[in-house]
Amino acid sequence: MQDKTAAPHYQPPGKRGEYLVAIQFLLIFGFIALPVMPTIPNSLALFIPEPLRWSVLILFSATAMIFGSLGSRHLKEVLTPLPYPVEHSRLITTGIYSLVRHPLYSSQLFLATGWAVFSLSLSHLLLTLFALAFFSFKASREEKWLTLRHPEYANYRKRVKKFIPWIY
Repeated sequence: MQDKTAAPHYQPPGKRGEYLVAIQFLLIFGFIALPVMPTIPNSLALFIPEPLRWSVLILFSATAMIFGSLGSRHLKEVLTPLPYPVEHSRLITTGIYSLVRHPLYSSQLFLATGWAVFSLSLSHLLLTLFALAFFSFKASREEKWLTLRHPEYANYRKRVKKFIPWIY
């Protein structure tokens, strides 16, 4: 009988971020199922009129689609649902990855923010803030693994923001 722990690349369940992916999917489905709770005062709607809310939704949705599609396309064969890098990974720092380190997480945050603003939903805004904290945690775990695999990641991290170009 072969001992799995003796294999050079064996990782016990959960050690490659499987639980983080499960939480991410729960967040996505929870966001979709969450009822719109427009508990933001109606007077706020005067400061964010409907045409502006539509503009935010369209702009943030388009940004999410661009970040998500370019992020996926640049990763190609190293794309994995897990935050733990695949064995044949390479460090990608060009294209959308020259603007943000985690465009796939950014895309979800942009989409969620656009919907929260459009719907004036306090429940969606709070879940979006929770998602920001979650993705920050998940990205920090992923970045530790990437730095171990690619030591030059430390310099890349200093140059490029995490989720929002030039800001955060």
